[in-house]
Amino acid sequence: MRGSRRRKSPPYEIGAPVVRAAAPRPRIAVATYDPRPDTSADRDLPVLVRALGEAGADAAAVHWDDPAADWAGYDLVVIRSTWDYSWRAAEFVAWAEKTGGATRLANPAEVVRWNTDKRYLGDLARAGVPVVPTAYLAPGDPLELPAAHEYVVKPTSGAGARFAARYTPDQRETAVRHIERMHAEGLTAMVQPFVRSIDTAGERALQFFGGRLLHASRKGAVLAPGTAYDAKKTAHPNLTPWTPTEAELAVAERALAAVPGAPELLYARVDLVTGEDGQPCVMELELVEPNLFLWLHPDSLPRVVEAILSAAATG
Repeated sequence: MRGSRRRKSPPYEIGAPVVRAAAPRPRIAVATYDPRPDTSADRDLPVLVRALGEAGADAAAVHWDDPAADWAGYDLVVIRSTWDYSWRAAEFVAWAEKTGGATRLANPAEVVRWNTDKRYLGDLARAGVPVVPTAYLAPGDPLELPAAHEYVVKPTSGAGARFAARYTPDQRETAVRHIERMHAEGLTAMVQPFVRSIDTAGERALQFFGGRLLHASRKGAVLAPGTAYDAKKTAHPNLTPWTPTEAELAVAERALAAVPGAPELLYARVDLVTGEDGQPCVMELELVEPNLFLWLHPDSLPRVVEAILSAAATG
């Protein structure tokens, strides 16, 4: 008698729909600061968090110094408007290193450590990137200041023009008191010639996201003559959209290529001014918490959301 082969029962009823588990929603923390008792100056924050949620992420704005925050519970932490960090730079860098060890941090902790100290301009200059000439005065250094031209004094760790002012040579005594105040707080001062084109052409901010140029903006002069270093300033006055020139784009790309270790950058902003030779040069390279100005460039929001979701998926 020929043996019969026993037919196995199908694992599901024929014709029944196959139920697949839904892909988990990526958990994304958008790191910001606690502005209380004031309101947040980040106009883009609620718009970005909402757009990430609508795109399928479980997104939340979280204060970077919130002791209850579970950073390891997120697939990605995006540093956005941590705009009080310069008052506590060492604490902020320690937070970035700890968070980067627990989950994916954008930008990476090593970038945060390098970029929160504006002595990085010296690294860029040594790499051949045109930058605004800069001298550094640490506590205990002789206070050598320009005697023939207008100049700017500000701390190497600062944001929003905090502790920044411009001086003429006959204002040396005021500038010295300014530097001594910074030194008393343990800050290193940086001294730059005032770039005269800022008063007429302003600064150009080229914003990159996901490795590509996102948009560009132009802003007016932040430091008016006679404004005290400890006065509150408007960080981005008279902001307007800008189309970068080929020369500006080339300098910005050179600056990004010169970042030590060639790290993967989710975002970057390169602030440029026109030097005495008529060519663009780097004023600042913002890799930690640059304002995105999405309110000025609303069409950029989908690209920002796409890049953040992609970073969360590859973390």
